[in-house]
Formats: sequence, structure tokens, C-alpha cells
Amino acid sequence: MRYLYQSDKGKIRELNEDAVAIFSNEEAILAIVADGMGGHQAGDVASQLAIDELEKYWLAFEGTIAKDYFEKWLRETIIKVNNTVYQKSQSDIECKGMGTTVVAAICTKDYLIIGHIGDSRAYLMNQSEWQQVTEDHSLVGELVRTGQLSQEDAEVHPRRNVILKALGTELNLEPDMYVTSWNEYDRLLICSDGLSNKLTDQELHEVIVHTNNEKISQTLIDMANNRGGEDNISLAIIDQRDKVGDPTC
Repeated sequence: MRYLYQSDKGKIRELNEDAVAIFSNEEAILAIVADGMGGHQAGDVASQLAIDELEKYWLAFEGTIAKDYFEKWLRETIIKVNNTVYQKSQSDIECKGMGTTVVAAICTKDYLIIGHIGDSRAYLMNQSEWQQVTEDHSLVGELVRTGQLSQEDAEVHPRRNVILKALGTELNLEPDMYVTSWNEYDRLLICSDGLSNKLTDQELHEVIVHTNNEKISQTLIDMANNRGGEDNISLAIIDQRDKVGDPTC
């Protein structure tokens, strides 16, 4: 497997509250995107703390790479990280009220395990199809799920950035989990809403499958910035076929 990842603060914000990282060993890759809660204190602290804590547990990981074991490990680890971020927000006055989204994916040559909280997304893609495999924990996401809002209207809704669930905002939050084999898909994209709010799913798919590999991440970031760039933009792509360019950060 090969991968790339990149983050950009966008054109408007002075601070990048996103964090993105990929950690790999001989058997698996852990890819993470975290988007610190905009408008809250220390969003950048929350997102980086989530990354750092996940890295710590990943480096200390001892166990089988069996799918069921890895799924249990990722779920329990995200809960631990959630509680660490929450405790930091409660003990440090400068971090009061902070939180972050998180989407974390364990990728092996055979299967994927994804855990997420918030509205950062994961997509699976091949040359002809794409599938969003996470559901946004957001106001408009809930309205879409309950049939009160169409997907098209959700994309332009004025309150589409209102998050209903974020890591670090209360104790023992559990992530949604998604487990699958690669099957007909060969690429995974995880990203913050600074990207998914600016490009349609079809545009994301077209760029990722048709752009020169080394230029994919910068092309996507440039497109988001050219359409306003009001938010931070972060993404990671893992390619099961070994055809993504060298890692970028």
C-alpha cells in the first residue's frame, strides 16, 4: 500500500485547527484526520492531541492483526483518546470547551477498519465508483437521515457546519465503526469538511482517479481554496494498489 496526506489552513483562517497523520508498519497503516472545533478555544490543541494519543497507542500496540481484534482495539482506543481530550479541556482553562472530529482508518492488504466521530469523512473509490462510508454527526446529516432534508439541500444549508457529536466534549463517547474488505474498491480517502464542503463527491472521485498521483492532494486543496477556502483543508489517501505518490505532509 502507498499513501499521501496533506493539510492547508485555507485562505481565511489564521490558524490551522486540522491535524492529519499516517503511521505505518510492515502489516498495517493507521491514517487519521482530526478537525478541531471551529469557533471553540484550542481547536488546534484538541486535534493534535487526538493525533498524538492515537500515535502513542499505535506504537505501543501488541497483538494480532486479526480483523475482529483490530476493530475492538480501534474502538477502545478512540474512547480512551476521547477521554484524554475531555480531561484536558476540563483541567486547562485555556482549553475549556475544545473538541475535535476524528476519522481514523486501519488499512491492511485485506481489509479496512474505520472509526469516526464528527463530520470528517471517509470514502472508498475505484476507477468507476465511490461510496461515502461514514455518516456525518451533524445537524444537516441528521436531517438527511430522517428525511427532512435532501442531500442536495444539505450541501448548501447555512447550518451545515453544526456538529452534534465531537471527540472530547463528553466522557466515553463511542465512535461509529465501519469494517470491510477492499473488494472492488482500491482507494480510501479521509478528509475534513474543509474539502468535502467545497467539492462534490463526484468531483472528489474524478480528481482522485484521473489526476497525476503526486499532484492529487495539492489539486484538491487548490480547488477548495479557489472556491473560498474559508476552512482548513486536510486529507489522506491510501491506495491498495501501490500507485499513490510518495507521502506528503
